[in-house]
Amino acid sequence: MIYIYNLILILFAIILLPLILIAFIIQPKFRAGFWQKIGFYSNPDKSKKTTIFHAVSVGETNAVKELIKKYKERHSDENLIITTTTKTGQEVAKKSLSQYSNKITYFPYDFFFSVYSFLKTYNPEKIIIAETEIWPCFITMAKNMGIKVYTVNGRISPHSYDGYKRIKLFLSPIINKYEKIFMQSDSDRERMIGIGANAEKTEVMGNLKFDIDTNLSNDEIKKLSDELKTDGVRTFIGASTHKGEDEMVLTAFKNLKSSHKEAKLLLAPRHPQRYDEVMELLNKSGYKWGRRSNNANFQDTDIILLDTMGELSKLYSICHIAFIGGSFSETGGHNPLEANIWNKPVISGPCVFNFKDVYKITIEKKCAVIVNNQQEFNDVLLSFYDDINKYIEYSNNAKSVFIENKGAINYVLDRI
Repeated sequence: MIYIYNLILILFAIILLPLILIAFIIQPKFRAGFWQKIGFYSNPDKSKKTTIFHAVSVGETNAVKELIKKYKERHSDENLIITTTTKTGQEVAKKSLSQYSNKITYFPYDFFFSVYSFLKTYNPEKIIIAETEIWPCFITMAKNMGIKVYTVNGRISPHSYDGYKRIKLFLSPIINKYEKIFMQSDSDRERMIGIGANAEKTEVMGNLKFDIDTNLSNDEIKKLSDELKTDGVRTFIGASTHKGEDEMVLTAFKNLKSSHKEAKLLLAPRHPQRYDEVMELLNKSGYKWGRRSNNANFQDTDIILLDTMGELSKLYSICHIAFIGGSFSETGGHNPLEANIWNKPVISGPCVFNFKDVYKITIEKKCAVIVNNQQEFNDVLLSFYDDINKYIEYSNNAKSVFIENKGAINYVLDRI
């Protein structure tokens, strides 16, 4: 079956080669790590036992940061290699995890020759994959070479589950080559078993996202506040916004400014390639605005565009309230806990299937609110500015959520 899969993969690559070449020319991000991905790897140290952590992109990399740090504390004598699939994932990993790893590189394409080169070069004892990444050739070859592969922080959305069920006969033997599968919740575990995973190998570990730390001192927070001139200013942040959501954030901000003229906005689009598009919106907004990359601050502006990488999570520390994007764009939402960890209330649109279980907890605990349209967005945002008691309640609740849900890191490290 794997031979057939690889043959189909290669045939598709050949057929689609013209489109692939065009994509490589037009979008530099597709070229990132190409030579590594097809099998050109180098090993910095073959004398030590090696463990590999894989995280696809920015979200997964952020989710496993603390797990990687704690693993390195326990296994300081090991070679630790981190891989990602995307260029932005590489950038975040290099910025925040270089000191904990011996090498940061790209995960291979799922061709047999790419995978073989990767596994032979690094010869790991175990590979720990963040969330639910199923690469048939990679998992099969690792198993055949005696390498243990684990999934951690796994999740399967209802939408993905429906798709996986259609190819259950193909997936089941692949999934059962994992040494262990650690899922975020009972429902995720049930779905994984539903597509053929061995129940004895599949466990609930909780969610790594609740094990994040703020990792900023009071002096560092003050420095950020001084840079942006936010002292005494209640700042609203529109975070990880997608196409169509920037307009919604700006509309909600305009409504807010009608009664709270002191309010400021920090706007952080999810994808750097959209910066030019968002800047056009800001030019038409009628507000004074500046770019974080140009050291803009709120003394002279109403809005700052966050056009730098790796800063969003720490900038929640100086905001008043956060809107989390990807939730009106059918993307499935992004991680609200990165704002909640700073005791900040969260507003989100209705499409949050990527973080369904997280939102279930944060909504029940009253530290996040789901809004279904522009008017609800306007009203809820305004209510947090008008009602100080409501704001304090939601802020305090955010803190308690982390106290109650921590522990996934130690659980999974003990089991591995």
